[in-house]
Amino acid sequence: MSEQKIHNLILESRSKLTISGVTDVDSFDEKQVVLYTNMGELTITGKDLHVNEISVGSGDMAIEGDVWSICYGDKDRRGSVSFFGKLFR
Repeated sequence: MSEQKIHNLILESRSKLTISGVTDVDSFDEKQVVLYTNMGELTITGKDLHVNEISVGSGDMAIEGDVWSICYGDKDRRGSVSFFGKLFR
């Protein structure tokens, strides 16, 4: 049984975002970062977004840029991946 990581967000001046409890990163570009935490899917949108740091072991991530929104999605979505989703992972 794996220990569940604590999930926290710290947003400083809408330009530096530190996230803990990241379990997977789906995609990222200058306008959007989509990732998964133990609290569900998390989408960050903005302008000139850059992933400055990511640690697979600790689940920490640092993003800089002009953050416009932080939106949580379905908590159970990542856990219920279809057969084809698992096959092409």
